[in-house]
Amino acid sequence: MRFNFYLQGLMNGCQALLVAAAIGMSPAAQADDAETARAIVARADEVRFPKEGFQVIIDITSATPGETSEDRKYRILSKGNENTIVQTLEPAADRGQAMLMRGRDLWVFMPNVSQPVRLSLAQRLTGQVANGDLARASFSGDYEPKILRTETIDGEKMYVLELTAVDRGVTYAKVLYWVRQSNNYPHRAEFYSLSDRLLKVCRYEKFQNLGGRIRPTQLVMEDALRKGDVSTLRYSQMSLKDLPDRVFTKQYLDKLNRVD
Repeated sequence: MRFNFYLQGLMNGCQALLVAAAIGMSPAAQADDAETARAIVARADEVRFPKEGFQVIIDITSATPGETSEDRKYRILSKGNENTIVQTLEPAADRGQAMLMRGRDLWVFMPNVSQPVRLSLAQRLTGQVANGDLARASFSGDYEPKILRTETIDGEKMYVLELTAVDRGVTYAKVLYWVRQSNNYPHRAEFYSLSDRLLKVCRYEKFQNLGGRIRPTQLVMEDALRKGDVSTLRYSQMSLKDLPDRVFTKQYLDKLNRVD
C-alpha cells in the first residue's frame, strides 16, 4: 500500500514536470518572452541615452589603490547606436585625439598622424572603461536578451536579464542586467568575457534631469579582477543635435579640432 502511494506520487510529479516542460517549450510563449525582454532593454536604453542625435560631456575619474587618480574628459557626438565621435578634451596632452565609429568599425585619429588606427570596441580606453562603453553604449541590437528572473532590491522590483552578444564584434560577450520594473531605469550590469569570466560591475546612479528627461548621470565601474580599481563616469551638458551622416567622417573630425 505504501509502495503504491509512493509510486502514484512519483507519477504525479513526473506528469507535472512534463506539463511544465511543455509550457516552457511553447514557441508562442518563448516568442512572447523574447519580445518582452527586447522591449525592456530598448526602454532602458532610451532612459540612458536619447534615440535622436545628441552631444554629451563625460568626465571620467579612474582610481587604483595606492596610486594617483587619473582624470579625463570627453565630448561625445552620437546618432543611434551606429555613429559616434568620441573626442578627447582632457588631459591637454591628448587633446585632439578622437575616435570615430561607423557601424561596428572603430578608428582612432591622432594629430600629426595621417592614417587612422583601427581599434576594438572591447579594448580598454581608460581605467575600467572600454572603447565600446563610450562609442557604442546601447544594448539593443548588439545583444539578444532573455529574462532570467525577478528580484527585489531596496524595495524595488527588478527584472534580471541575460544579454548574449549577437556576434564577437560587440564589446562584451555577455551582460547580466538589472532593470527596475516600475520605470525601466537601469540599476546594475555585470560584464562577462567570452570564457564567462566576470570582468567588471557597473552601477547606474544619480538619476537627474539630463537632455530632457530623468537619466543616470553617474556610472561607477568596478574591476571584478582587481579589487579597488574603480572608474566613475559623470555625464553633463547633454543636448539634442541634428547630426547628419556627414558629421561622422574624418573631414568633420578635422573641422572639430580646428574649432577647438
